[in-house]
Amino acid sequence: MTPLLWDQHTCLPLQVDADVSMLTRFQNPGDVFVSVNVGYAPHSRDDVDKLLAYDRAKISASDVMYLVSNVADIASQSGAGRIGVAFDLEDSGPLDMDLDNVHRFAELGVRTMLPTYNHANATGCGSLDVEDTGLTAWGRAITAEMNSAGMVPDGSHCSVRTGLDLCEISSKPVVYSHSCMRSVWDHPRNITDDQAIACAGTGGVIGITGVGIFLGPNTPTLDAMTQHIEYAANLVGVEHVGVSTDFSFDYEDFLAEVATNPQLFDENYTRWGPIQWMPPETFLRLGQHLKARGWGDHDVAAVLGGNFRRVAAQSWSTATPTGA
Repeated sequence: MTPLLWDQHTCLPLQVDADVSMLTRFQNPGDVFVSVNVGYAPHSRDDVDKLLAYDRAKISASDVMYLVSNVADIASQSGAGRIGVAFDLEDSGPLDMDLDNVHRFAELGVRTMLPTYNHANATGCGSLDVEDTGLTAWGRAITAEMNSAGMVPDGSHCSVRTGLDLCEISSKPVVYSHSCMRSVWDHPRNITDDQAIACAGTGGVIGITGVGIFLGPNTPTLDAMTQHIEYAANLVGVEHVGVSTDFSFDYEDFLAEVATNPQLFDENYTRWGPIQWMPPETFLRLGQHLKARGWGDHDVAAVLGGNFRRVAAQSWSTATPTGA
């Protein structure tokens, strides 16, 4: 039986006319879940509301995709060949400094959120900040609210100290939804061994991502991804390792984001030329690739989706169903 494939973070164009059907590139003989980004630092609550309304309507109308409210929804669709979809936020800015919006977004299917994206905001510091003062009091309040609302705290794009603080105060698992290992490739967006160990200590999962500049010198290959996966598994145990593509379905859209918001990026994003991503078609072959390296079926299934599914079962249970 083909194991569940769980992509913890992928990126449609952040526009209300995006072609949501591009997600069907993840289809394969087994069950598939993808978490789709619906906003980051420059976006307001209104922006995210519009994106969620658009994406939810398109997915609900699809014969191939369906909205995921809870883990039971995925089980109910097992074997149907459909793609389950929930959402994530890459910054807490869209909360508009209102804790009630954590619950609002959770009710609309946002199941994962980063406190900050690359640079400091009201919640804490980002991965590209020189000064790292960690999570603020507001960031701690948001973390507690996420625990209550059924939303998973995510340390990707955060600073080292902010990520460690998340793990220290969260009462439920913390994830790094799309982060590679800094000991394998020294990039400021990658996480340290200490961050990985702290994440595992919460029962969380590190989602090794397919972005070329985070895997190596712009190398979005299965070999490069596997090097990070195996390092993380040896460090914290295979039960705390997962995968994500962080795939940008509209390259031109990403270039526009970089041009529009240069303050959110630096030369670590551009020094190797145009960023290259691992496409879904390559990602779908990861299980075969791991088995060819001697991985057993149980461990392959855990990394491809079982581990993130476990976190969802532990964390989403408090969320109000989305009525999908």
